[in-house]
Amino acid sequence: MAELSWRHQTLIQALLSRGPLRDDQFHPIFNGLTGKNPGTHKQVFDEYLLKINKALSYVQCELRGFRNQYDGRVYYGVVNTVSDEQSKLGTKYSVPQIAFYKAIIEAIVQDATAQGSISNIHALNLRLENQVLTSTGSQSQCDPTQVPPAVKNFSLSQKEKTLDELVRDQWLNHTPDGIIGLGVRSFLDLRSYFRNNDIPSCQVCNEAGVKADVCQNDSCTVRIHKYCLKKFFSQRRGERVCPSCGTEWNYVVPKAELVDEEDEADVPTQTQPPRGPRTKRLRSSKTDGADVVGTGSSRASRPTSDLRRTTRSTACPR
Repeated sequence: MAELSWRHQTLIQALLSRGPLRDDQFHPIFNGLTGKNPGTHKQVFDEYLLKINKALSYVQCELRGFRNQYDGRVYYGVVNTVSDEQSKLGTKYSVPQIAFYKAIIEAIVQDATAQGSISNIHALNLRLENQVLTSTGSQSQCDPTQVPPAVKNFSLSQKEKTLDELVRDQWLNHTPDGIIGLGVRSFLDLRSYFRNNDIPSCQVCNEAGVKADVCQNDSCTVRIHKYCLKKFFSQRRGERVCPSCGTEWNYVVPKAELVDEEDEADVPTQTQPPRGPRTKRLRSSKTDGADVVGTGSSRASRPTSDLRRTTRSTACPR
């Protein structure tokens, strides 16, 4: 095991005690401990993180940097590397609460328009039985006796309370107008879940494109994070077109960019293996404002007359 100094241990403790921190919160801590600015001493900063991760790997943990897909900012946090989404929530949450969280995650990431969110009403009306049957391997039988009573009887008020807890603990975020998205801890912890479930990735950074812009060509699968668009188009002169099909990309450079040029550096190297080839999915046709999502791992197309969003078609018949 790598021997850590008190400075390494303080960095770990800062993230464990405060939770995920933005770069403008974490970098000053590093600067105060080492006298080095991560922006101008990137190699020193990376070496610190690599040494910390060598030590944390013995307990299946990792200090990870990631970019929040909603605000484009880099965050840091300590996570466990066990690829089980239930373990990510620890023992604080009950079985029905975990099932509710999983149902919300599925509804968000399966949105073919990559809005990265669902409405509060949609979340409260999600069925939880499918989540329990999937985790127990009994979904093909659709046997209601396999569903715990606590899940069957999980009330609307309990869902509302759970939503508040998940938002408070940063697993989800909730806007004043009733829109629910992923919280920083979900982006931090569920990286392997996104990969293992074939969530379409960003064409530029190869991370899951949960919140992204999609190609206007309905037969094209390309999606690009908003903060990656600036970097992508700044490297190309001439027309702004899709890198795959050549369709014109409606991108206008905003007057005030969310991500400054100095923040365009890559997020610190992770210890996880690189992602394999991108998995293509079929995206349904869109009408004005309609959000239609594919079902199952095949991402099959759905007619625009369907519900705005649906969860996986593996649910038991209603």
